[in-house]
Amino acid sequence: MKQHIPNAITSLNLMFGCLSVLFAIQGNLLMASACIGASAVMDFFDGFVARLLKVSGELGKQLDSLADVVSFGVAPGFIFYSIASQTIDNWSVFMFLLIPVFSAIRLAKFNLDTRQSDSFIGLPTPANAMFIASIPLILNNDTYNLTPVFTNSAFLVMFPVVSAYLLIAELPLLALKFKNFTWKDNSFRFILIAGCVLSMLIFKFAGVAISILLYIGISIVHNIISKNTK
Repeated sequence: MKQHIPNAITSLNLMFGCLSVLFAIQGNLLMASACIGASAVMDFFDGFVARLLKVSGELGKQLDSLADVVSFGVAPGFIFYSIASQTIDNWSVFMFLLIPVFSAIRLAKFNLDTRQSDSFIGLPTPANAMFIASIPLILNNDTYNLTPVFTNSAFLVMFPVVSAYLLIAELPLLALKFKNFTWKDNSFRFILIAGCVLSMLIFKFAGVAISILLYIGISIVHNIISKNTK
């Protein structure tokens, strides 16, 4: 029985992803974003519970990837389309399709790439999805006047391209996987966590997007320092 518990949690991830797509189609982007957040929580807990119960299996692995394609590929793609279509009225609005397509490629690569056991190579799909999901929240409560940025035609056309590149780039990124909790082995992880918490406390919803940018930036600095100390 216990081997089915992680799969049940993964199924909730998929369910929230489907709801996000539905809300995005209906134009309720705040609920669509909230559902992606719920999917991210389920995505964390399915792995956590699987490790806690010491269960694993090929079914869970495949189900997790399929759920992630919907929740962190298709759903954010539809959210982005809903935002872009309010500004762009030509073929370039369909650039949003790069988001689900390259998310699927990213997930397929992850399943086959044995190098990604302790870190990530390329931007994880949940991080990419959370950045996109933060945009409607920022636009709804724009304390820092970021609306002109996120509704700019150039941004709306170029973001899917940048997103697609980061998803499949040969760019090593930190994973929040701890073998111990010493500062020496985890200093960059601790800095990242502190930076994300501070960003969200100070900048609220904009802090989610800032946290993803911090994640990429701190990972790059970590890579440079690691290479120079070898």
